[in-house]
Amino acid sequence: MNHHRRLFRHRFQISRCFSSPSLSFDPPPAILQRRVVVTGLGMVTPLGCGVETTWRRLIDGRCGIRALTPGDLKMEGFDKETTLHTFEQLVSKVAAIVPSGTDEGEFNEEIWLRSKDHRSIARFIAYALCSSEEALRDANWMPSDLEKKERTGVSIGGGTGSISDILDAAQMICEKRLRRLSPFFIPRILINMAAGHVSMKYGFKVPNHAAVTACATGAHSIGDAARMIQFGDSDVMVAGGTESSIDALSIAGFCRSRALTTKYNSLPKESSRPFDCDRDGFVIGEGSGIMVLEELEHARDRGAKIYAEVRGYGMSGDAHHITQPHTDGRGAILAMTRALGQSGIHPNQVDYVNAHATSTPLGDAIEASAIESMFSDHATSGTLALSSTKGATGHLLGAAGAVEAIFAVLAIHHGIAPPTLNLENPDPIFHDGFKPLSAPMKMPIRAALSNSFGFGGTNASLLFACPP
Repeated sequence: MNHHRRLFRHRFQISRCFSSPSLSFDPPPAILQRRVVVTGLGMVTPLGCGVETTWRRLIDGRCGIRALTPGDLKMEGFDKETTLHTFEQLVSKVAAIVPSGTDEGEFNEEIWLRSKDHRSIARFIAYALCSSEEALRDANWMPSDLEKKERTGVSIGGGTGSISDILDAAQMICEKRLRRLSPFFIPRILINMAAGHVSMKYGFKVPNHAAVTACATGAHSIGDAARMIQFGDSDVMVAGGTESSIDALSIAGFCRSRALTTKYNSLPKESSRPFDCDRDGFVIGEGSGIMVLEELEHARDRGAKIYAEVRGYGMSGDAHHITQPHTDGRGAILAMTRALGQSGIHPNQVDYVNAHATSTPLGDAIEASAIESMFSDHATSGTLALSSTKGATGHLLGAAGAVEAIFAVLAIHHGIAPPTLNLENPDPIFHDGFKPLSAPMKMPIRAALSNSFGFGGTNASLLFACPP
């Protein structure tokens, strides 16, 4: 007992010593906020594999949406009758699928998925690896020495991981074949493994990060990466989002939530129609978008090409409903306000907005109202260019924010605001000069905003500006 009393008295004296005001620490060192620029881009989208192919087809008014087939459901472990029955039960039969093959602009599965070294790599990871390779080559950043690798990190998130692998594993349980389960099952479904594989392939050691915020994932991943550079955690970040959601269970789940379009099964290229009166839901899509972000002086010192500067990153929460934004659009307004507030850019200086607008009746109207409220006369005068590129790509879920952020950067780089496909009868909420673009517009773009909103009421806005 005396031993325990002495031990307690000793610990109490130590705690008093360390809590003494006279021994408190000095404030932490001040962190100078560093400027962040975009030096590399990579994409895998339903419009094609590669930035140049995707951008050209987007501006040309091409659409990456097609009719769904039973083979797209990835039900190889099931008999034909079950697969066909599942296909028939899906009320939405259109999808935005990455074109695969060996031709130019196609995703080559033999390179990224089929070798023995890739048994632990699911399709969403392969898309991230492919687009990261393009972005790093574009940035001319392939460091070989340890010091540079220890100043380079990865921030790549996803929305759902590999649902098709989970479906296959469940089938094994039903058929009492669990001993046949791949030892790579868990590494194939973990969302952070996209960032992990990119980190391992190139030896990038700080940080290794993966955001998972539904359809805002890509934007949050880029914004988080920019913050990591600003605060000195790294000098270079490989950042973006990836998704492979074209499978039976994912499509069935979104069908049951009544989120997907059902009116245009026979007209797939007309099915995604953001801001149009005849919209009835989004088109499920897949792909990946990756940026190389870099501290400004680091990029200048090595003579890197600079596409744009990351000027603002705004986040908010609707705190309202699991799938629907509040009708006042306050969450979107908060995210945009915070992105602009930290940028030093006036709302009237923003030339282009890439809207999240997914082609849902409620969401598109609320976002349009929020944008008008945010930009006021600048929007209604017609000087603000606005579009949703999901008419061409469908909704890429966890990759959407990253792909659309790249579109915003390319709009600045090329001086072209991309169009909104299938905008035939704009929502009545639009008036005067406030109307989405239905055709590409050549114009000087000094600053561009990209919005991303996700289930659970999570919102992100990224603001990019022309190179310093």
